[in-house]
Amino acid sequence: MSKPAARIRLSEAAFALFDERGYEQTTVDDIAERAGVGRTTFFRYYPAKEDVIFPDHDRMLDQIKDRLATSSHETALAAVSDAVRLVLLHYLDEGDLARRRYRLTSKVAALRDREIASVARYQRLFREFISNWLGDSSESASLRSELMAASVVAAHNHVLRRWLRGESPDPVGEVDAAMREVLALFPGPQSRSETDAGGTTVVAFRSGQDIDALLPSLRRLLGDHSER
Repeated sequence: MSKPAARIRLSEAAFALFDERGYEQTTVDDIAERAGVGRTTFFRYYPAKEDVIFPDHDRMLDQIKDRLATSSHETALAAVSDAVRLVLLHYLDEGDLARRRYRLTSKVAALRDREIASVARYQRLFREFISNWLGDSSESASLRSELMAASVVAAHNHVLRRWLRGESPDPVGEVDAAMREVLALFPGPQSRSETDAGGTTVVAFRSGQDIDALLPSLRRLLGDHSER
């Protein structure tokens, strides 16, 4: 039996038994027997029973690191979006297996805790990358990195859960749109020359007035500011 076949058979056997008997009532020996392999073979692929349920997070985290590492300062946020898409595509490729996992973790508290811990690893990776991108060691920048990373993970999980529940016909399009929303909330770091240069900041609000009617007022405001 080849390595991929053994791993897949163990996973399929485990989920079938979890459906039939329940997670708590299923043992490693039960899974190995159903898959037609020995107990030793099970532990060659999975350290414990719960590991057969979850995707290979270590491998996915390595893929994210590789994608982020290829980015430049200018393309950092695009790399974050690409990394989020990579994770989503992994779940989409799993298909029904991902949905079965979702149903199982919704019922078993210990598995939910394990999933939460896994999510924290992704958020930590994004936070560290964003912090380096900002290049600012201040407390406010640290908070900003944390908020950005949390928003990135929340956007992915929102779309993923919609797909898992059968509510999203286009999860890839949705996650791309969600990431545009997230990244628009956080403008990039300014260079020192930009922050020292001064200038005028214009904040725009939606108005029912025609643009031609607004322009004279804007010109007066900008003119008043430049005379100060």
